Amino acid sequence: MDLPFRDELALMPDLRHRLRQLRWFRATFRGSAKVVSDTFGVRYEIDEARLTRAFLDWIDVMEAQKGFAAVDRADFIVFAAGLVLRELFRQAPAREVSGLTQMIEDGNSAKTLEIIRFWPEGFLYTNYCVSAISAIHEQEFGSAPSIDKCADDLRTWWSYRENVTEMPAYAVAFLDRFLGAEPNWLTPDHAQSRQAMQRALGASRPTDAIRQL
Repeated sequence: MDLPFRDELALMPDLRHRLRQLRWFRATFRGSAKVVSDTFGVRYEIDEARLTRAFLDWIDVMEAQKGFAAVDRADFIVFAAGLVLRELFRQAPAREVSGLTQMIEDGNSAKTLEIIRFWPEGFLYTNYCVSAISAIHEQEFGSAPSIDKCADDLRTWWSYRENVTEMPAYAVAFLDRFLGAEPNWLTPDHAQSRQAMQRALGASRPTDAIRQL
């Protein structure tokens, strides 16, 4: 998956905390849409009210589970981005504008262009979240998670679109899959069910440890 906005995000100091502010969230999402447009030739219209609702709903959900950041911060960053992705699918703040310009072929991955043609909104939402994860991990841990080859597989995106349309929470699981982690398909939007969290807790009765967070 090409990430044309990642480097721009990585230049923002303390990105993890800035993205928890509405003005920065909105600005970076609009910036991502512009960079994707400039890079690939697809055009989007952004509904600011829907984008704001996505942010506020994300904050509510994340605050309820933020204690898990102390268990495994690197994994919680991925999980928090997955919750953003879920809310973007629920609120659908972006739409492909009719009368698209021709896709920009030169210098771009043919697989990426194929995915954008198939699902321009889904690509934008996912690309934004993967870019944010990558930039934050680079700032805080010195390296970004690897992107699995399935992220360039159109068949995976067919399944992604079908499942997220049915249940937006599957967005968390597919994001994990794109980053090479084992998805939790049963309760993807519950931090305590994540394998990384379970390993970090290191207890046969994880609920007892969770109560102490």
